Order: sequence, then structure tokens, then C-alpha cells
Amino acid sequence: MTMITDPTAFDGQAPSSQEVELEDLTMRQQVAELQEKSAAAELEGGEQAVELQARVAQLEAHAALRATTHPVKRLVRGRYRSASAGTQLELRVDVDGLRPTMRVSGDFFQNSGATSSYTGSFVVEAPTIRQAPGIVKLEGQGRFSSPTSSRHVRVTIPRGTGVPPTPGIATVEFSAGPGTAPTATHLCSFVSPHFRSVQLEQDSVAGTVPFISYDTGSLPQPVTSPPRTLTVPKAFAEAGIEMQVAGAPNIVPFQEAGPDAKWDESELHNAMVNHFSLWKDAPLWRVWTLVATAFVDSRVRGIMFDGAGAFQRQGCAVFHDKIKGTDPASQRAQLRTYVHELGHAFNLYHSWLKDQVSPPQPLGPNGGMGDLSWMNYAQGYKPLPPAPGGEAAYWAAFPFQFTDNELVHLRHGFYRDVVMGGNRFGVGASETEADLFGDPVVNNSGLALELRSPSAFRFGQPVVVELKLSTTDLNGRSTHGYLNPEEGFVTIAICTPSGVVKTYRPPMTRCVDDAEQVRLDSERPAIYKSTYIGYGKDGLYFQQPGRYQLRAQYVASDGSRVLSQIHHLTVRSPLTDEDENVAELMMGDDQGMLFHLLGSHSETLSSGRDALDEMLDRYADHPLAVYPHLVKGANASRDFKYLPATGKPFVMAAAYQESIDQLNKVVTASVENHGVDNITLGWVMKRRARMEARAGRVEQARQTADDMVSILSERTHNPSVRRDIKSQAQRLRDTLPGERG
Repeated sequence: MTMITDPTAFDGQAPSSQEVELEDLTMRQQVAELQEKSAAAELEGGEQAVELQARVAQLEAHAALRATTHPVKRLVRGRYRSASAGTQLELRVDVDGLRPTMRVSGDFFQNSGATSSYTGSFVVEAPTIRQAPGIVKLEGQGRFSSPTSSRHVRVTIPRGTGVPPTPGIATVEFSAGPGTAPTATHLCSFVSPHFRSVQLEQDSVAGTVPFISYDTGSLPQPVTSPPRTLTVPKAFAEAGIEMQVAGAPNIVPFQEAGPDAKWDESELHNAMVNHFSLWKDAPLWRVWTLVATAFVDSRVRGIMFDGAGAFQRQGCAVFHDKIKGTDPASQRAQLRTYVHELGHAFNLYHSWLKDQVSPPQPLGPNGGMGDLSWMNYAQGYKPLPPAPGGEAAYWAAFPFQFTDNELVHLRHGFYRDVVMGGNRFGVGASETEADLFGDPVVNNSGLALELRSPSAFRFGQPVVVELKLSTTDLNGRSTHGYLNPEEGFVTIAICTPSGVVKTYRPPMTRCVDDAEQVRLDSERPAIYKSTYIGYGKDGLYFQQPGRYQLRAQYVASDGSRVLSQIHHLTVRSPLTDEDENVAELMMGDDQGMLFHLLGSHSETLSSGRDALDEMLDRYADHPLAVYPHLVKGANASRDFKYLPATGKPFVMAAAYQESIDQLNKVVTASVENHGVDNITLGWVMKRRARMEARAGRVEQARQTADDMVSILSERTHNPSVRRDIKSQAQRLRDTLPGERG
């Protein structure tokens, strides 16, 4: 037996080209699909089964002919599975074939009767690879998801036969070390050349045109990337992931949506729960995509909106109005957006944040901004200088693939870290260092970030912080203005009173991928953003009284990472029984999601709405009552598109007067200094003015705009902020006549 130094050169054959391997993979998929259709047609009878069987025979004959002209090494790559009785092992062997990561991994399941439960995972990095005639042996120490004394893994796989060749049964042995007797042995039959298999259900709103395919050779691309026609399933197949389209896609009729066909996170999640036929609150290899018209934020191309509760990452959406087009450039951008959003469902973060996934992955060039990946932004691509960045440079170099460490996660991440509905999005980000990011040695970005809030919060009060991004350069600086943590460029670390450090992860991840820039200079020295950080993908972040430390990090357009100061705030203990009762009604996953969304009609959040209603009924005079009023007022100001599981979609119309009444209470409480922060107050008054205009009271709406200027201007001495307040009020006045309902 000899050691193989080049693991791709098995049996003395030269490794096949990427084109040949892609063709082989495609052929396997076609044969499997045709065989499945043939079996179904045979049950129904008719001539179609004969035609399909003839096509299978034709493909196999083509494979045999090609094998003589383009020899393909007999691969052992793929997924294997042991018998279903008792403990079942699903094995993944990734040491040859297309872009091997040189790993062996697997998941264990315990089968009992008609039930199956996940029990653990392992991965062997860089196993020793040996060969004998007609056989491959892999061996190495494994990393397991739970403690075990049998960490040594040996895998023996006979070479495949047939056209295309299929590997034999893999023998997997677990032992205490090399040369020791196995403590457990599993016999695993070959299942698929893919490492994982996912069911994709895609629906679309009437008027949108779902993406079909893109020919990568239709526009310039890297010479190392072979021209090919890519669909979304084929893009994932190249990464070793089988994406099975589940059922026929549904067209959602929404003619009643009116001119405002924009979707928000709450409507999307409600649509998924009611319309995703495969949906279940459980970890499953199933994902739903909705091709919607537009998002409420017109800059957003797509969103992985399912980021709250115990089972996340099951649904995403792409927004047709932002990415539509039939020309090659538009089709190329659509492919990237679809794959990007589905990548989030597999628990892949944006390229510049992927060190926060579990297990943490190293950042690529320029802090990840220079990654050539589906998970980077084309317009935000920034390789290390002096290489050019931006959209044109990205497409000129992008090979239409995930990076190597993203492949490791997709193929070999522990089961719950990858499966939809498994661990929460980005789990592992709690491994933030205790120094809250650590100060950079050099900061020549010309930018400064400040994090501020009231010094103390009541127990149960929604924690809202303000971010201020300013320039320290007398000549000014240009950068993007994305200060909302949902947009992926701002990260906030939270150190709890007990010393545990967490990273705030918002419930939703918006993908803006827009070249929008702001200029910070003497005329506009800073921009501001108010954000609620009390609830996110890890649930409630401020559940205990005590002193918290916070620090924010902003990733600028050029990849610079700008840190705020360490900010301190205190969550006070409840002083009375009433305070304790109010906090109990205010704190919960559903309530946290309602505060994040500023209300929702979704049935899944009904318990949260009931709790906030009870809080107002019993404790209407409590200082924290302003927050349920804000949620109810904001929610009443919006139309809600309802997509039921059956029946006709409909729109729940906004209630203008209810919104005005609720928002008035927020303004009154804030003027009396026990309400919301200034940025939120400005939003409330603008929203109230629009509701007044829609109710036919335009003059009253103009007076609200004037009141906003006087109230907010008294709360700041900053001339540029006062100018901005007046400018916002004037823009509001200009739009009020068009708001009339």
C-alpha cells in the first residue's frame, strides 16, 4: 500500500478538467431526474415512460463514449448512508472531484420506529489518503460536536464500477486511535454525488418574472471559469449541494394590493407560514423563496427574513422591481441575488462578516471585502490596493462560485449549523472577544463612530441606541450611509452584567448591494441612525438588571473598520410590583419582534399583541405605555398584505384615525420627557402628518410638520442637525397634498 501525495491522481489517471467534471455532474443529475420521471410515468402507463427510458439509455451511452475520449477518474466523492435501523450515519467524502476540500464528515441520527432524531456530527480535516488496487482508504482524527473517546476515523471505500462509476459500500470505523480496535462500525451505501440535498419551493407574486438561467459566457468573465448555463440549482450543485425544486411554483395574485405593492418583513414571514407547503417549525432541508415586487426600502434587492424564533433561516425573498431585466447584465445580477439570499438560509454571512458564523471562518482579502463570492456585494467589492474595486472589477474576476471556506461550511458544517431551522442565523458570533472588538493599531479612515443612549433604562423598556457617523477629515470623506445593523455594515457587541459577550444580530438581514454614497464634510459633518437592539436572532438581549457595556463597529466603503467608544448603560431593577408586571408583559419573543417591526397583523405574533394590549388596559399610565402606543400607531398606519394558505389574497387597509390617536400619545409622552428618542420622535411626527393628510386634514398635517421643527430644534444646539430637521419638514410639506386618501 502506498501513500498518495496528489489525492486527485488516483489510479495513475490525470485529473479531469473542470469542464469534464461539470459535465459529469450534470449528466448524473439528468440521469437521476429522468429515471425518477420514468418510474412515475410507468406507474401511470402510456408512451412517455418508453421515451424517458430511451433518453436515459442515450445519456448512458454518451457517458460510455465520453469515458473513452475524456477519462474521468473513478471518484469516491459524495454522500453515503448506513441502514436506517438504530443509529444511522450519513457520511460525506470530499477528497476528489470538483474543488475537493479534503475532508470527511458525517451526521448521526437515532431512528426509533417511525421517528428520527439528530444526535451529533463530526469532521476529519486533511485525512491521510491511501490506495490499493480498486480501493481508497481515508484516516484521521475527527472533531466531534460532543465529547467522545473514539475520535479516530477510518473509512474504506471500494472503487466504483459502471457508467458513470458508482463507489461501493463505505466501511466507517471509529476507534480510540490508529491501530486500535474499532468501537463502532457502520456500512454506508452510496447515495449521491452531492453532499447535501435541499428542497426548494419558490412562489412569485403576479407581475414578477422569476429568474430561469444565465449563460456565463454571454459577458466577459475570468478565463479560468468555463462558460456554462447556470440556474440556481446548478449553481448550488457546483458547490456540492443538490437543490431539488419541490412541486410546481405558485403565482400569487395580488391585484388588490393597489399601487403600493411593497412588502415588509412581517408580511413576508406571514406569507411563508401560510403559503410554504413544506414549512414546519423544525430543522429540515427545506427552504422557501418568494419572488416579490418590492421591499419597503427600495434599495433592498433581497432579504433572508426568517431570523426570529427558535427555527430560523427557512425563508427568503428577492425583489423583482429592483433586479428585473432580460439583458445579460440583469440576468447575471438576478442569479447572484437568488444564490446570495439562499446562501443566508444555509447560515452563510456576508463576506465581511463571515468570521462570525459557526464555526468561525477566516476573513478573505481586505477584511472580506475583496472576496470573490456569491456572498459579497458586486458594487461593494474592494480588493487590496492597488487592484481596482467596484462592480466592473467584481464581474471581471468572479468565477460564479463560493469561496473555499464557504464550501467547507456548506459541505461539512455541523448539521444544526447548516440545516434550515437549525441553529440561529450566525450562531457562534457569541465568541466575540471580551475586549469588545479591540482597538485598531492605526485608524486613517477619516471617520469616527459614536454610540449613545440614555444612561439608564427601566426593566422591560425597549433598548434603543443612536449611532452617529462623522468625519474627522477637514477635507471630508465619502462612504456609504448604511448604519442599520440589518444592512450588515454595523455590528454591536453587548457585554452583559454577568460578563457574557454577545453580538447583536437583528432578526432580519437586508441585502442592499447599492452604490449609494454620502459625503461627510463641514456642511454635513455627521449622519445619525436610531436602532432598537433589545431583540434579535438570539432572543432578548437585556433580560437582567445591571450594568451593560456596548461597542459598535462600522465597515466603511473601503473596508475600514471604525470602532465606537465603549458605551455604558444600566438596566434598573423593578421598584414596584407594577413595574415587575409591566416588564413581564413587555418582555417576550413576540413582543420583541413587534417592537422590531413596529407592529404586525401576523397571526404568529398574536400572543405578543395580546400582551401589549393587556399592558395598556391595566397600566395605561405607566411610563412604558408609550412603546405599545408606538407599535399600535405604526401598525395602524400601514396596509397589510395577507397571503392565506387557501383562498384569495387580500389587503387589510390602514386605519388612519387609530394611527393618529396612538401616535399622538407617543408625541405627548415624549414632549413630557418620558417618551421615545429624538430620531424616533421625528419619525412618529412625520408618520402622523401623513396619516392626517390621508384622512383629508392637510392643514393639520402641515401644522404637525411645523410642530416637529419647533419640538426637535429645542432639543439640539447643533446647527447642521437643525438644518436637517427643517429640510426634512419641508420635504414632508411638499409631499402632503399627494398623500390625500
